[in-house]
Amino acid sequence: MKINEGELRNRIIKSLNSQGFVINPHLRPKNSEKNTLKRINRQKRKEQLILHKKFLIKNIAEVKKYAISGKELNPKKIDLELIEVNPNSFYSKLFFWWNLIWWSVPYDRPIGRQMKFILWDKYHNSPFGLFCLQSPPLRSAVRDSFLGLNNKNIAYWINQSLYGQRIGALPPYNNLLGGKMVALSLTSNEVRRLYAKKYRNKETLLKKQRLPNRLLFITTTSAYGKSSVYERIKYNGEVVSKFIGFTSGSGTFHLSEDLYLECLRYLKEKKINTKRGYGTGPSRKLKLISNAFRHLKIPTFIYHNIKRGYYFFSNVRNLYEVIHNNSKPLWYDRPFIELFNFWKERWCVPRSNRVNTWRYFKGNSFFKKIEREINGL
Repeated sequence: MKINEGELRNRIIKSLNSQGFVINPHLRPKNSEKNTLKRINRQKRKEQLILHKKFLIKNIAEVKKYAISGKELNPKKIDLELIEVNPNSFYSKLFFWWNLIWWSVPYDRPIGRQMKFILWDKYHNSPFGLFCLQSPPLRSAVRDSFLGLNNKNIAYWINQSLYGQRIGALPPYNNLLGGKMVALSLTSNEVRRLYAKKYRNKETLLKKQRLPNRLLFITTTSAYGKSSVYERIKYNGEVVSKFIGFTSGSGTFHLSEDLYLECLRYLKEKKINTKRGYGTGPSRKLKLISNAFRHLKIPTFIYHNIKRGYYFFSNVRNLYEVIHNNSKPLWYDRPFIELFNFWKERWCVPRSNRVNTWRYFKGNSFFKKIEREINGL
C-alpha cells in the first residue's frame, strides 16, 4: 500500500510531541533540564530493549555472576586490565548486555571502523567499565573549526581518528569516579597500538584511499551538555580531555526505528536511493532522514536542538603541526598501567574515603529491578 504523506507526517509529529519535544515552529526540547532530556531518550532506549529482549533475558544470569555489590568492593584492591572485545567472545556478551541496560542514552549500532574495550577488575573478577570507538562523522562544525580543517583535507585527517560512542564505568565503580578512568584509557598506548595493528594497510571503502594507520585523536559528545566525567582530566600536568564547544543539535535518535523504516519506504516509492550499511558513511542515516523530512515538508525537524558537549582527546602533543605542516607526530606516552595507578591515587582512594555511595549499590536489588523492566516490555 502506498504511503500517505499526510499520515506519515502526522505520525512523526505525534511521536516527537510524546517524547517531550515542542514545535514552535522548530523542534526543540521543552527545556534543557536533565530529566527532560532523559525522557526524550526513553522511547528509543525502550525500543532497543524490546528488540533485544531475548538476548537480555538469556544472558542476565551470566552477567550477574560477574557483578559485585558495594559491600564486596575494596577500592584499594582494584586491579585493572584493558581487554579488547572480540566478536562472539565471552566479553562480547557482557559488553553488549551492559551497553543496552546501563545508560539512559539508548544503544546505537556502531558504524564503520570500530573497536570495543572492557576494563576488567582482576582482583574482584568484575567488569569495571567499557568504551566503544567507531568511525566519526565526516563533518562536524565545532570539531573541524577547532582543527582548522577544510573541504580539501577533511577526509584524510578525520579518517585518522575515532569517535567515542559509549564511554563509562559500571556500578559500583561509577561512584568511585570510574568514568574518569575509562576516559583516561582512550589515550592509552595500548589503544592506539591496537588500532595501528588492526588498520595497517587498510583502504577506505568510500574513496579507496590507503591512509596512515595512526590514531591521532578521539572525539566524543556528552548527551546532557558539559560532562563532569570529562571535565578537569589531566595526567602528568597534561590536559587529556578538552571541551571544544557544543554540537549544532542535529541527529537521528529522536526518530523511532519504525518511523525511520517508514521514511525509507517513502523514499523508495519516490525512486530515491536508500542504500545503507558499512561503506555508506556514518552520516548516511542522517542524510536519508533529512531527505525524507524535506519531501514531507518538515525539513527543520532534523534539528532536535539538543546541544551536546563536544570533547577532544589528542594522542599527540603537536597535532596542529601534524595537520598543517605535515610534522612527525610526537606521541604522548601513556601506558595503561600508569594511567590506572594515577587514577587510583588521584581519584579512587580519596573518593572512597570521602563518600559512601559506592557501598550502597546492591547487586541483587539492581538485577531484580532490571528483570522486572525487561519482563514488562
